[in-house]
Amino acid sequence: MPRKDGRWQYGVPPTGNANYAWIQHFLYHLAPNGQAGFVLAKGSLTTKTSGEGDIRKALVENNLIDCIVNLPAKLFLNTQIPASLWFMNRNRTNGKYRDRSKDILFIDARNLGYLINRRTKELSQDDVQKIAETYHNWRNPDGKYEDIAGFCASAPISKVAELDYVLTPGRYVGLPDDEDDFNFNERFTALKAELEEQLKEEARLNEIISANLSKIITNE
Repeated sequence: MPRKDGRWQYGVPPTGNANYAWIQHFLYHLAPNGQAGFVLAKGSLTTKTSGEGDIRKALVENNLIDCIVNLPAKLFLNTQIPASLWFMNRNRTNGKYRDRSKDILFIDARNLGYLINRRTKELSQDDVQKIAETYHNWRNPDGKYEDIAGFCASAPISKVAELDYVLTPGRYVGLPDDEDDFNFNERFTALKAELEEQLKEEARLNEIISANLSKIITNE
């Protein structure tokens, strides 16, 4: 990505990770009262690599982050990387909603959802509605919002600054960060075993396909 770019208003993103390039790209194209929501890897909430922490600090201090949602693991079929939702707003004092300029809403939805198989989890309609209603009640002038321990918290930006601009919801709602329990050796061993099982299954299916093809050729 080009080092000199009009989109990099809050800092030049690193070349090896596009998270903070995407964030600034979205912001650059928003109208003055525009808002955006998108999915990013959860690591974007804490990283300080190559100036990313400084960019995140600038986003907070420039009053652009409305809400952060921590998602459950296993939601996506193509990756096991934990994900988060970011909701950004160019004007958090525009009058359509209440003035949120001194607060950020944090929602930790890690305990929501249900397994549909060993590897995949889904959010129920009630789960989605719970997250959406929490956000809407928080930002609407007549919304009936209240902090719920372990699920949601409206944190003042001063507290975010005290926590070095880390945006992991668990730190604000009272849940431990799952990174603290991360064990590389255990995770690597589990992924290695899973890969070996997949390779065995692939070999078995290839044998079945080969045998069926042989029968077709013989019959001809």
